[in-house]
Amino acid sequence: MAATPENAAPLKPLHGTPLVLLTIAVAFSTFMEVLDMTIVNVSVPHIAGSLAVSPNEGTWAISSYSLASAIMQPLTGWIARRFGEVRTFVASVMLFVIFSMFCGMATTMPMLVVGRLLQGAGSGPMVALSLTLLLSSYPKEKQGIALAMWAMTVVVAPIFGPILGGWITDNFSWPWIFYINLPVGVLAAIITWTLLHKRETKTVKAPIDAVGLVLLVVGVGCLQFMLDNGNDHDWFASPLILTLGLIALVCLTFLVVWEIHAKHPVIDLSLFKQRNFTVGVISLSLGMFAFFGINVVFPLWLQTTLGYTATWAGLAAAPVGVLAFLLSPIVGRNMHKVDLRLLVSWAFIVFALTSYWFSTFDSAASFGTLVVPRFVMGLAIPCFFIPLNQIYLSGLPASEIASASGLSNFFRTLGSSVSTAVMVTLWQHRAISHHASLTEYVNPAQPGATQYLQQLSQLGLGASRRIAYIDQIINREGYTLAVNDIFYACAILFVLLLPVLWFARPPFGSAGGGAMGH
Repeated sequence: MAATPENAAPLKPLHGTPLVLLTIAVAFSTFMEVLDMTIVNVSVPHIAGSLAVSPNEGTWAISSYSLASAIMQPLTGWIARRFGEVRTFVASVMLFVIFSMFCGMATTMPMLVVGRLLQGAGSGPMVALSLTLLLSSYPKEKQGIALAMWAMTVVVAPIFGPILGGWITDNFSWPWIFYINLPVGVLAAIITWTLLHKRETKTVKAPIDAVGLVLLVVGVGCLQFMLDNGNDHDWFASPLILTLGLIALVCLTFLVVWEIHAKHPVIDLSLFKQRNFTVGVISLSLGMFAFFGINVVFPLWLQTTLGYTATWAGLAAAPVGVLAFLLSPIVGRNMHKVDLRLLVSWAFIVFALTSYWFSTFDSAASFGTLVVPRFVMGLAIPCFFIPLNQIYLSGLPASEIASASGLSNFFRTLGSSVSTAVMVTLWQHRAISHHASLTEYVNPAQPGATQYLQQLSQLGLGASRRIAYIDQIINREGYTLAVNDIFYACAILFVLLLPVLWFARPPFGSAGGGAMGH
């Protein structure tokens, strides 16, 4: 392992056309992998319909992918050291493409779930290694731009996923959301292999840590399954969810203890001894928790409460990507001129203000009104992702970048999964609570309610129709007030995260620290 930086020393950075080609290939493969996490979301009703299962069972197509991907991400460092970073990346891209085709050809739900599991497992190391390969191929002074390009694809893909998924499903058929990966993946793999196969990293034949591997697979598997299905089973009231939660807790606790003392750990937890890595990963995970929560609940509210179609909900959510896309290269190019902690603090302040802005909307808010804060929120995205990646990678030798990137990606994914489970549950519970308190105002003692009921009876509605209509309105307002609560809570979380960040210690230097190329 110690030989890797020495081995990496003679490698000159790429320049000109090869660098542009590599950046495009790596960016597109990352885009494709992250896109596949969200592209299926809007197509679930179509998939469930064509495979003759309930929409609830259809969501297995989402959870099986994120489950396998989450397990593989922390293993990235170990796999890359064992087989070489370039080989692992190219193999990962090809496996992803092969299993994408398998998913598209699925004729039953179990077949699709198996395909998605294998697709997620194949893609696990891809995102972390794409960053590692970019950083090792860019000249030191341009590594900020490499980080910006990478962060841009990781951020923009989940936003375009639902829009692209909706458009493909509406205009073609759902298997095409998997088939489009074929040309992109094959081209990315060929370009990467052609340019980088002579720059392969030194491999180390470390024995496999079987105990750590089993604890990781079982622990993360149970945790992810619990998070994906908890809401449908009423959480810990269900013996299944309770059992899964306990198994996850026991396995993950043992995993931490085991990996700290293992001679050849499958996950390198010693990275947490680095102050900047720990602070960066905590800020990234919790920031992602709040950011992703907003992105999950917002389109859900639009579709279930305000009657938006999948495409229009996607269009309402999309403006967040405009400024993110435009500003990422600028932030990347000028990052070294500013204290990175100031940049991330600015991002958290913008996130907090826009979240608070969202918490003031009522159910009559127009499409235009909803789009403005989404657009403004885009200001914060490049200042959140790009500097945080730089902070947690600062001071690490080149040999540890793959492990660090894999581990931080794992926590980012976990933050998103926990956020989806918590925010949707919280939203539904707050809606029930608001529904109950609003119902109390519908009684003869309230002149407003009495007058409204009289107006409805003048329209010729019978007693039961009148009550049903009122209940519909209370439902809509209850869910809207609940969404306001969620946004308000996220705004508070962003403010609370501000001091955490300042525990990071400069200098933040180039990613890969001083050891990159020394």
